[in-house]
Amino acid sequence: MGIREEVYFEGGPHIGDLILNVLIGFTVLGIPLTIGAIVRALWLRFRITNRRVSVIGGWMGRDRSDVIYSEIVKIVKVPRGLGLWGDMVITLRNGSRLELRAIPKFREVYDYINERVMDKNPDYVPATKK
Repeated sequence: MGIREEVYFEGGPHIGDLILNVLIGFTVLGIPLTIGAIVRALWLRFRITNRRVSVIGGWMGRDRSDVIYSEIVKIVKVPRGLGLWGDMVITLRNGSRLELRAIPKFREVYDYINERVMDKNPDYVPATKK
């Protein structure tokens, strides 16, 4: 039997992303941002476990991306909303990227993912230590 998969974080985007973008939506230029935030709030879900990072999104939540830690070569995090939430871009060995938008507790989630990647990928060098 293999190691049991344990969930570290499971949930949707930070509520502040929706609130901020709805407020911006009162301007004509902010309407596309508001629509994007509403779609994220309805259908975007993150699942971070000890084995993988999963993102479920797209229209009606029909798209799913799973990434195992040994395939990750780079992680970039960007704070949003006064640092209450943030975005992360995970780059894989094959050059493809996975975006995690408006993730709550993004610093803690980044640290958790970073630790797992260091365990599974000996060539990985964290961005903060480069």
